[in-house]
Amino acid sequence: MRAEEKNMVERIMNTETMGYAYEYPYGGGARKEYMLALTPENLANFIGARGYDAKKIVITDVLDRLIVNTCMGMLDVCPDQKLCGRIIKYLAPIQLGEKDAGEILAVERNVADEYFAMEDEAVTMAECQML
Repeated sequence: MRAEEKNMVERIMNTETMGYAYEYPYGGGARKEYMLALTPENLANFIGARGYDAKKIVITDVLDRLIVNTCMGMLDVCPDQKLCGRIIKYLAPIQLGEKDAGEILAVERNVADEYFAMEDEAVTMAECQML
């Protein structure tokens, strides 16, 4: 794992709002999976930067509960209307071309899985040394 990937995973976890994004490309093909921070600004940056390249994006929390899904770059379903309003506050200027999407706190899902496997291994090693 590269140092910048490890750093990004830790930055995502420091937001205490991590979840998963599933991006379905136009024309079919394999979906792309990401771990990302679920802050309204980060969600807007992610959707604003990637939404027009994807037919659909589904974002869930770590318990697989729907946070938001998009259709062709537009918010489609957002069960938490307060969160939806906060996302739109950041997303609308991106969609209108008034500003570019900012930094996105996200890594591919396989990178996150590798990070957590390394963490599990470190914990196991520490526990074995204590015995």
